[in-house]
Amino acid sequence: MTAIEVAAQVLGELAQRDVPLGPLTTYRVGGPAALFVEVDGDDALARVAGAVRASGVDVLVVGKGSNLLVADAGFDGLAVVLGEAFATIEIDGTTVRAGGSVALPVLARRTAAAGLTGLEWAVGVPGSVGGGVRMNAGGHGSDIAATLRRVRVVDLTTGEDGVVRAADLDLGYRRSAVAPTQLVAWAEFELQPGDADGAAAEIAEIVRWRRENQPGGQNGCSVFTNPPGASAGRLIDDSGCKGLRRGTAEVSVKHANFFQADAGGSADDLAALIDEVQRRVQAATGVLLVPENRIVGFDAPPRNPRAEVEG
Repeated sequence: MTAIEVAAQVLGELAQRDVPLGPLTTYRVGGPAALFVEVDGDDALARVAGAVRASGVDVLVVGKGSNLLVADAGFDGLAVVLGEAFATIEIDGTTVRAGGSVALPVLARRTAAAGLTGLEWAVGVPGSVGGGVRMNAGGHGSDIAATLRRVRVVDLTTGEDGVVRAADLDLGYRRSAVAPTQLVAWAEFELQPGDADGAAAEIAEIVRWRRENQPGGQNGCSVFTNPPGASAGRLIDDSGCKGLRRGTAEVSVKHANFFQADAGGSADDLAALIDEVQRRVQAATGVLLVPENRIVGFDAPPRNPRAEVEG
């Protein structure tokens, strides 16, 4: 039997076949996962880890899909999504524990309403807590690392399940030690007491700024990380790529580090556009931009020098 068949047999009724992943991403394009599981609790999570160990199937952990691009051909493995059992928020004084599937904007608003400060910036990041930890999401002068204290990490390839201190996660600019096959079940933050009205006003200002300076529609947020001392968006603009189109994908004319997908568009067009912009910027400036988007299922994805070093 193939790895997919073995995993499907172990998972039984938990697994679904050929589930489209595009609707689970903010690009809204891309093909299906060969197998798909929405994890509704710790028992299901243990079964998923057991299926991965038994089969060796490739695993894709999907959060809110705000930086995920899946090829039109799909993902020939097991896609895992955390369900409502992992969407709780517990507040005890200034300590906040949020499940891995909690949306970062929801967490920002809930903590601000409780008179706690430190996560207001997260209202502008349309990702999940788990995904936010893995990439050390940030914005407006702060990031996950600033308030994170510890996380529960489940390794789907080994079954290892434990609590890890933030200090041991090697958190840096848009990176962490959390591996692609590891899943953040919950994260604990230490915030500061503050004024609920002031926090709400800061959130409103962040929302206003984002609406004025970043596009809406079908995009995956920032496509590339900012090089040291530079802006990826500015480099793309200066290289003449703002408004550049490849098929159903276009570099936003509002913010050049956001790429837009047409309704009913193609993930392969987006990947081709990312590759073309990366090539043009390097030719014009000598800088090889590093993708911030996670690009899955492509035979020849755009170059990611960070992954090449880590691999």
